[in-house]
Amino acid sequence: MLGKNEPPRRQARQVQLQFVRAAAVVLAVFSVFAACAGEPDLNLSINEAVLLALDKNPAVAVERQTTPLARTFEQEQRAAFDPVLGFGAGRGKFDGTRMQSTSTNQFNVAGHTDGAGVNLGTLLPLGTRLMLDGSVSNQVINGADPFYTARVGVSAVQPLLRGAGQAANLASLRQARLDVQASEYEFRGFAEAFVAQVESACWNLELARQRLEIGRSSVKLATDQFNETVERIRIGSLAAVERAAAEAEVALRRQAVINAESAFHANRLTMLRLLQSGRRMAAWDRDVAIRLPAEPPEAPGAVLAHVEQALRMRPEMNQALLALQRNELAVVKTRNGLLPRLDFFVGLGRSGYADSFGGSIRAESGNGNDLALGFTGDWPLGRRQGTAQLERATLTREQLRLALDNLRLLVQSDVRSAYVEVQRCLAQRDATAASRRLQAEKLRAESEKFSIGKSTALLVAQAQRDLAQAQLDEVQTAADGRAALINLYRLDGSLLLRRHLDAPGAEPVAQKVE
Repeated sequence: MLGKNEPPRRQARQVQLQFVRAAAVVLAVFSVFAACAGEPDLNLSINEAVLLALDKNPAVAVERQTTPLARTFEQEQRAAFDPVLGFGAGRGKFDGTRMQSTSTNQFNVAGHTDGAGVNLGTLLPLGTRLMLDGSVSNQVINGADPFYTARVGVSAVQPLLRGAGQAANLASLRQARLDVQASEYEFRGFAEAFVAQVESACWNLELARQRLEIGRSSVKLATDQFNETVERIRIGSLAAVERAAAEAEVALRRQAVINAESAFHANRLTMLRLLQSGRRMAAWDRDVAIRLPAEPPEAPGAVLAHVEQALRMRPEMNQALLALQRNELAVVKTRNGLLPRLDFFVGLGRSGYADSFGGSIRAESGNGNDLALGFTGDWPLGRRQGTAQLERATLTREQLRLALDNLRLLVQSDVRSAYVEVQRCLAQRDATAASRRLQAEKLRAESEKFSIGKSTALLVAQAQRDLAQAQLDEVQTAADGRAALINLYRLDGSLLLRRHLDAPGAEPVAQKVE
């Protein structure tokens, strides 16, 4: 209760403090109402949060389409070896003047022809092109009876230089297969980064919640100290000047709580974004509680083991190896493209003749055989296009090898730096716990001295502030340690394995010994 003779400035300050308290109560009630107004709250373990995010988050669904899309290009390359069925039918008319072979007499001719044919062709991996064809036709001249011809034949063209062999003909298909593998490692890299993001969000959310709880506890402690100071001033055991320090500490602690509440809600929104799909209006008013593991984090193994793991399993490493293999196939294709084209061809056929369609197939009026074989080819003079393509593929291969060497250095540096950070956090864990215990003892001692008039409100407020900071440092160090471990496991490519999550790209790419 305010005294009648208190200065107006002090009365105004007291009214201001009461207003701040009332505003804090309203804000707390509003926060609780907003959290409870929507769907039921989520109470999840970290593993449950990760599984829910992997199932719901649209970013994961987007990345899941990468490999199916890559497989469509593989199917497109396979189509080059699919059989092709062709067919045709038509009619033609003719008229004109012809000369007899035994004299110079001329005569007029007119007629028409009808024909139909079908063929089946395919390309073999060796480059051989096979063709099976059949046709039937009839011819009518000057109104005479139609004359039918039927033919069936088979032909083959075999490249001897350019386009010969499986290496050249299967290069594009093998490149498409490597692209499918690369997409699997791309998804694995995304999955590891996403799981790390979700786990870090879980720890950040609970860290923000603990910071808020510590802030509210410090407000209560500062308020109790302020009330005690006011009471002792009232009874005359303390000077009135002690009130300012206690009141300022209350205001400072409330300011910290406001910032902590804002940080908590920002982390809550981040967590909700990761756990929800975008198919309907998202529920942003729910609170999310994460059940953190009680046991301390495990100590990492030897740094060399993590480095070796990263060089084998890091998705970027495997993608770089696949890119190098893909370029090796490009060198094979372009080198083969420099060769001149020289193809050997052979064709066999048999024809039947008759005055009816069925008779031509049975060759009632006679038959005939045909055979053709030979060579065809060409050789571009200068070969500048092929030479440029081969040079580009060779230079790209060398560039990829250098990039792979650089990536190996970066991976080793990343893992070793992350390992150093883990060791720092583990060492800080015990130090911050000891600091928090000592600051609590310091506050207890300072409070006892204050109760007997041997200390001041300013010193007690300073001790309260130091304890609150020590508590914040302790929870921050615990969260930093978990985050450092998550980052180490992500960088060495073992995060999904350690979380027992299955994803494509679980096997490393075999590295060629050069």
